[in-house]
Amino acid sequence: MMKRLLRICSTAVVGALIVFAMVACGSSSTGSDSTGTASGSGSGTTYKVGVLQLTEHSALDASNKGFVAALDESGISYTIDQQNAQGDQTACQTIASKLAGDGDDLILAIGTPAAQAMAGATDTTPIVGTAITDYESAGLVESNEAPGGNVTGTSDLTPVSDQIDLLHKLLPDAKTVGLLYCTAESNSEYQIKLAEDACAKLGISTTRYTVSSSNEIQSVVESMAGKVDAIYAPTDNTIAAGMSTVSMVANENKIPVICGEEGMVNAGGLASYSIDYYDLGHKAGEMAVKILNGEATPAEMAIEYQDASECKLVTNQETADALGIDLSVLD
Repeated sequence: MMKRLLRICSTAVVGALIVFAMVACGSSSTGSDSTGTASGSGSGTTYKVGVLQLTEHSALDASNKGFVAALDESGISYTIDQQNAQGDQTACQTIASKLAGDGDDLILAIGTPAAQAMAGATDTTPIVGTAITDYESAGLVESNEAPGGNVTGTSDLTPVSDQIDLLHKLLPDAKTVGLLYCTAESNSEYQIKLAEDACAKLGISTTRYTVSSSNEIQSVVESMAGKVDAIYAPTDNTIAAGMSTVSMVANENKIPVICGEEGMVNAGGLASYSIDYYDLGHKAGEMAVKILNGEATPAEMAIEYQDASECKLVTNQETADALGIDLSVLD
């Protein structure tokens, strides 16, 4: 019995150390110079900004860069504490608690789970989100038009119906589409419903294929072989971060993948109508500057979207060649 208790205590201590290490490993970066302060406007105020990014992949990284660029361009003086949860929900909660207690003037949350963690940790510190599809359905605001609390930001809602139309144009004979997403992301569910509606209008049947973590991606994609004619993957952070695995397995099995954004196409997907995540982050940065300068509050700032006309067609010629798909039909 004593040995068993010792083993349990040892496991608990190791677990605590791992969580502590994950928080400690979050990198701290600065604005425009090595002192941690961007070039200021001369007001004498240096703002503290915290950042919680859910994980690393090209779209979220671009949003982060766009946000920082907007702060730099505004001329405000600030320090910034960059934290990344590396896709771990426990780390996300731990980092959120840390940032909530740091006395920051504003916090940027990149990705829906990051924003949900931050909103659960503080209802007073202003939170600006980005790379979040629908704030209202994620429980972050009272409504997208009038947030009503301490959270606002920019949405990465993509033109899902246009992406399904793209799939139909490139693959007119496709009868069944596998919808690939992670069940841990509420905003992925929102996009999947839009995809199902769009496919139904075109007479295409759909089947949901879900993962609960990145460890399941390969086996789930392998299970689609012989069952679907194409895959649709929305702007899901788990899938985006593991897109190289998705494309490797899908392309080996001759299954084209229509994606939610450009980074996923660059990682081996076939095509997408994509928003610009750098611009999305930049819009979030502009909102943050207004809040820091006292020009507005999150409660009164409607969620901002990227105009559909700003979306661009992106394709992967190498993938198209490997699958024998003619991209010239899009000309």
